[in-house]
Parts: sequence; C-alpha cells; structure tokens
Amino acid sequence: MDKIYQTYGRLLAETQTDFFRYLYPKIDWNNRLVVIKGAKGVGKTTMLLQHIKSAFEKPETALYASLDNIWFTTHTVVDLADYHYIHGGTHLFLDEVHKYKNWQQEIKNIYDSYPRLHVIVTGSSMLKIQENMAADLSRRYRAYNMEGLSFREYLKLENIIDLQAFTLEDILQNHFKIATEITSKVKVLQHFEHYLKSGYYPFYREEGDGFYDRLQQVVETIVSSEIPSVSSIEYDSVYKTKQLLGILAETTPYTLNISALCNALQSSRNNILKLIDLVDKAALVRRLYAAENGMRTLTKPEKILFYNTNLMYSLSSKIDSGTMRETFLASQLGTNHNLYMPEQGDLAVDGKWLFEVGGKKKKFSQIKDIEQSFVVSDDIETGYGNKIPLWLFGLTY
Repeated sequence: MDKIYQTYGRLLAETQTDFFRYLYPKIDWNNRLVVIKGAKGVGKTTMLLQHIKSAFEKPETALYASLDNIWFTTHTVVDLADYHYIHGGTHLFLDEVHKYKNWQQEIKNIYDSYPRLHVIVTGSSMLKIQENMAADLSRRYRAYNMEGLSFREYLKLENIIDLQAFTLEDILQNHFKIATEITSKVKVLQHFEHYLKSGYYPFYREEGDGFYDRLQQVVETIVSSEIPSVSSIEYDSVYKTKQLLGILAETTPYTLNISALCNALQSSRNNILKLIDLVDKAALVRRLYAAENGMRTLTKPEKILFYNTNLMYSLSSKIDSGTMRETFLASQLGTNHNLYMPEQGDLAVDGKWLFEVGGKKKKFSQIKDIEQSFVVSDDIETGYGNKIPLWLFGLTY
C-alpha cells in the first residue's frame, strides 16, 4: 500500500497545472461515479492529477492509482478503496481500468458499500460502458470521451495564442473575420504544419525527435494489449490487425473493398469487418458511412481514414496531401458532430453541411448548386464566401 501512496505523491508533485484540456470544465466532478474514456496517450492521466492538485486543499483525501500497477496482482480495488476510505479518503481516481479483470463488479461494490466515496475511472476508448455496467449502476454514472489535442489547444499549449473555441456555425458564418483577426497576430500556417505532423498527442512535448517511435509504441500497445483486453480476438487476429493497419497506411483514403482485404489478409468477410470495427473503436481509424444506419456493425463503411494526421505520419512513409486534409477535418469535426460519406464532395456533417476538401486552388465544380456546401482549402490564411481555410476547423474544441 505504501508504494501506491508514494507513486501518487511523486506523480502529483510533478504535475503541471498551467494548461487544462478542453474536456476538463465539461466534467461534473461532483458526480459519485465518473467514467472517462479515450485513446492511449491523449492525456487522461494528466487531467486526473491536475484535478486533484487544483481542487483539493488536502490532497491526502484523494488517491490516484493505475490498475496496471503490480500491487493489484495480489490485492483488489476494493482493498484499496476500503483502506483509503477508513483513513479519511473521499475520492478515488482509478486509471487504466480496462487492464483490471472484473473492474465493473468491483466498482459497483465500492459504489454500494462506500456511499460517501467518489470514484473517477479512466479507460480505453474501447470500453463498452453501457454493456458492462450493471443496470442499477448504469443510471448513476457520467461518461465522457476524451480526444487528442485540437489545433486550438496546440496553439495554447505552445504559448502561441490563446483562442476561444468556435462552433462550426461560427466558422461557417464568420470565417473571414475570425481568420483575419488571428492571422494579424500569428503566422498560423507554419504552426499548422507542425501540428499535423506531431501535435495531436500531448506527449509530443516530452519526446522531441522520438515522437514517432513513441507513437508506434502506443499503437503496438493498443493492438497487442488494449484490443485483446476488451474483446475476444486471438493472437492470429492481433497479427492480422497489424497487417490491416499496414495496408491502410499505404492506401488511405481507403474506399473499402472487402474482397481485396479478405485476399490480402487471408481472412473471412466477417472477421475483416470485426477487425475494422475494433480499430475504429480503439481510435486508430475512423469509418465513414454513406448515410446514418442503425445496423452499422453489419454494413461495410464507405471510406476509412486514420483517426488523426499524426498516426498517418507515424505509420506511412508517403503521405497523400488529399488524405491528410480529409483526415484532419474529420478528426476535428468528429469530436462534436456526426460525419458521413456523401455522394458528392468529401464529407457530410450532421445531415446539414457538405464539404469538399483540397488545396488553395480548389474550385466548387464538384459541389456546385448544392445548398450549404463549402470548399475547405489548405495553404490559405483566409477565405472568402463559401471557401474556408482548413486550419480554422481546428478551433472547434
């Protein structure tokens, strides 16, 4: 037990509180049970420790522990909660819950047995919270999903400029004014290029030139550890998942051809669709469907993009500029909006707006005469009319 407290104290002392993620003020920290999901490396652990450091006058009343700690090989989460509670603890912060077997049942036991104890847990973006929570508990917890850094957050973290988040409607209606005010203060395009390559995962600041090596390790952990921990796939499927990512890295944007994938991976159609579903839920790729469909898991997606541009640069030796632009736009708008693959154009959003993505010379020819359609152009600081700079969409969260 002493090791748990020592680790907690050391991590807390080293935690900085000068920059908080977009999700922090949206969380109801007073709720008795909070679940925060997100891909590995997006900053969930840091946010927990920041909350403790900034919100608790007596940090000893809170306790942080990662459930992949070796201590839990011989002790239970209930053991930890009981000890912390009888020693005056009021809040328990549990990290990496997907790595602990039967975490759902033990969290329920803690919730029922220690009514004054607040529990905040984090886990893989793959966690099936609704399916795994007991019915009487599912109505009590609050769940949140955490994405990587937006371009807006990156600019703030780098002390370049501190901007408010704009809604998509703000950008579509007032993009010229917004872009003009920002670009009068900042040479935004040079920073945008850096963000696309290495700005989505907060740990880029620690790694420097080793960022892509670290990101590849994150992908390896997700595929080899996180995916098997929340699904029933076997070793052969883990290997095929890596093969799938390799194929996507060379061909994105990938208009799905199930037959070709079945031949390449020597696997069945159902297994291929299952693997695609898993890497999508793991926030490694993003599926785009032709239209809203309640039977998505049984229907092949129309297009597959990587989840963010940093993954593209990490896993592929050649980057297609068109794919990169679409990937960025989807990664920023996908946080607050529903995305679809349209018949014309590149991206449909919420059934309201249509976007065609391209370089600075991109024309309206492919989406002309379509209401609420916009050209999103890279390599421009400001736009005009329905032509909008790509980088602006990075300010939406």
